[in-house]
Amino acid sequence: MLWSLIRGELSGADLLVDLCASAFVLFVCLPMHEFAHAWMANRLGDETPRLAGRLTLNPLAHLDLFGALLIFLAGFGYAKPVPVNPRNMRCGSKKGLAYTALAGPVSNLIFSFLLLLIANAVYYLAGAGQVQWAYYASLILTAAAQINLSLAVFNLIPLPPLDGYNALQRILPYQYTRFVHQYADYIQWGLIAAVLLGLLDGLIGGISGALFMLFDWLTSLPFVLLGR
Repeated sequence: MLWSLIRGELSGADLLVDLCASAFVLFVCLPMHEFAHAWMANRLGDETPRLAGRLTLNPLAHLDLFGALLIFLAGFGYAKPVPVNPRNMRCGSKKGLAYTALAGPVSNLIFSFLLLLIANAVYYLAGAGQVQWAYYASLILTAAAQINLSLAVFNLIPLPPLDGYNALQRILPYQYTRFVHQYADYIQWGLIAAVLLGLLDGLIGGISGALFMLFDWLTSLPFVLLGR
């Protein structure tokens, strides 16, 4: 969003849609992502997230101010990490950490599908967007789904502190994990810089764009068939 705004590629209406979608992601999608982590950890026997007050959909419990700012500037950001103790998990620490880490991105994928289903339902059932409120509601939900998919793809990058690294840590080469542990702080700030500079847009946009087209096709198909 930041670079599109600077280059003048966003109209006033587009900017409003993006701001509404980003706010929706911040107050609904990110809390759901973190709740999914907390729910999975609790399900596996680790009560640490519940005791820390993170087994909730209340956005204030998960909000990180800088991560929230990134949502509006770059289209994807982060919330406060959910504290977990893998040693408490019944299935074993490494497997439990992997399941807990994957729960967040999976929740993004599922919720993106549901958002697109609702967006397409609103669009088609309101006369293919001819009703103005329905048209803009559909745009906001679609934009929120796009950001949500970007969050899922971004979080699956196998670098700390992202979920992809925690999920794959048990199978990654020892030399790699030793290196990233040693330079974890630098890697984290490097990721933030890459997000702000748009260096990951091609990778994340390509994968999330393909997922978006698949999900959009699947969720619009029933309404297209009904309209025939």
